[in-house]
Amino acid sequence: MAFDDHIRRGHPIVFSLLVLFGIVELAISAWLTSRFSKFHDNNNLSEASRVHYTLFTSCWTVVTALFLGLLFFQSPTGALTSILVHVVWLTLTWIFWTACAAAVTEMLGGGLNCNDITGFNYCGQLNALEAFAWIEWVLTTFVLIAVLIRAVTASRRGDGYRGGLVA
Repeated sequence: MAFDDHIRRGHPIVFSLLVLFGIVELAISAWLTSRFSKFHDNNNLSEASRVHYTLFTSCWTVVTALFLGLLFFQSPTGALTSILVHVVWLTLTWIFWTACAAAVTEMLGGGLNCNDITGFNYCGQLNALEAFAWIEWVLTTFVLIAVLIRAVTASRRGDGYRGGLVA
């Protein structure tokens, strides 16, 4: 029962952090997208595509994490907040953030030194885009591990994966 209390307290905190960092990432990627569209000053099509993918991933995370967080707040033992739903959503979100963070990191070569002439416009914004992508990835990874641990304990308890995240 103590683990249930931690989940009831921790779920809103973690999902709020996912939404918060997702909004920051959304703002940065939306701003970069608008600049690229207005001034056409991206280095190549790959840079714009990766920023657009980051925009999609952050929108996905904000909307769906907010939805799941509100559902959990209303009904923590419901079918839409089951372990299975969390595992599927977190796995999909983890895949999105892994691809996003890796793509942005590869584009920047691991990060930009804004004091050098790198050929990248918006150096600080691109570094922030990379940093917040990795923050989202780390947070999603830890939550996925916690939910998988919870799935194993629920399965051993006899609830199965369709059982609630809390008992």
